[in-house]
Amino acid sequence: MKTRNATSATVSVFGSFVGLAGLEHGIGEVLQGNVAPAGTVFPSWPGSAFFRSVAGEPAMTLVPNLLASGILSILVSLVFLVWAVAFPHRKHSGLVLVLLSIVLLVVGGGFGPPLLGIVMGVTATRVRPRAGGSHLPAGLRHALGALWPWFLAAAIAAWLLLMPGTMLLDHFFGLKNPDTLVPVFFLTALATLLLAIFTGFARDSEPEPLGKQVRS
Repeated sequence: MKTRNATSATVSVFGSFVGLAGLEHGIGEVLQGNVAPAGTVFPSWPGSAFFRSVAGEPAMTLVPNLLASGILSILVSLVFLVWAVAFPHRKHSGLVLVLLSIVLLVVGGGFGPPLLGIVMGVTATRVRPRAGGSHLPAGLRHALGALWPWFLAAAIAAWLLLMPGTMLLDHFFGLKNPDTLVPVFFLTALATLLLAIFTGFARDSEPEPLGKQVRS
């Protein structure tokens, strides 16, 4: 049975991003201490000059205590990271990642990490081989599949530019209009990620060479 390496790798790489970003939110909440949040939506890093460009990293929580919320965010983020890296090929991995993303959202893991986590969960449903393969013509499928490493690299660079790149640029150079620049970075990161996912599907739908089929 063929392993969908490109899709699995994409889920693992960006699942790691989800886990690390959720951890960052959780740490900010833990550092605020044993206090109640100002509301359902609150900044994970209030008053932090480093996170000024992203409005203190907003998050939401249904937990009435920031210390508990932060601890839960850290734990859920770690579980998500481990699952995305180690088990993207499992039968129900996609569902697990989506459910973990929803939990991460409501315990204080921010808004971006759960959104990216849901995208990775949906993507993980395509890791396991499916009967029928792709409906794309063989030549187009091969051409798109060959582009996957480039789009994956572009997506990684774009997400790193979004975070922590935005904060680093603001810290060292000062961003005059972060409210305008951050959405541009986000849309670029999302577009390159979707292209990486799509070309990964194309790459994984290609038939295995005959020699590999015989050996398997």
